[in-house]
Amino acid sequence: MRKIRIIEHISLDGVIQAPGGPNEDDYPYGGWAVPHHDDAAGEAIVAAQGDGFDLLLGRRTYDIFAGYWPKAKKSPMADSLNAATKFVATHRPDSLGWGPVEALGPDIVAGIRRIKAKNGPDLILWGSSTLTPVLLEHGLADEVMLLIYPVLLGTGKRFFSDGTPPRELARQHEGWVLGRHPQHLQTQRAFADGVPRRREGVRRRGGSRN
Repeated sequence: MRKIRIIEHISLDGVIQAPGGPNEDDYPYGGWAVPHHDDAAGEAIVAAQGDGFDLLLGRRTYDIFAGYWPKAKKSPMADSLNAATKFVATHRPDSLGWGPVEALGPDIVAGIRRIKAKNGPDLILWGSSTLTPVLLEHGLADEVMLLIYPVLLGTGKRFFSDGTPPRELARQHEGWVLGRHPQHLQTQRAFADGVPRRREGVRRRGGSRN
């Protein structure tokens, strides 16, 4: 079974909308993460994604990525995103042009469960604020990595929406293993510009962990 990892750029007040550019998603503060980006942050993101992965995306994020990454300068980030299979929540599957790509189908939860159960690389979700609460509500996310930026935006799509069910996030140190399962402790690193990275495993109902 594949794991699902959520990776998000997030403001101090929980906004994840349009971090990468002024024209993203018709948002007045688009590009708010860019002034804080540095090479160390980019390298950490590439490392967190791993050598091979597929993407789980909402339609809006898919369209934003499709308008940028196929034309981007060759780099480890661009190469990995372009090569990944994109599994997309959409009502317009015939218009998915950036491949390899597959629609999740009319039942989003069933589609995610079907893909997660298959053999293959782990799935990474970027952005996609409509999918994040679905993953959390149905216990489908295995890990959350948040890159926290020292900005307050006041408005915008947030990582945790109203009605998100209670969850305990188990802090994780990469590579530290207890028994047969990873022991989840905190990983936190501040980059040169002060942006911390937090990586958390998701503790399931009843106390079990992934």
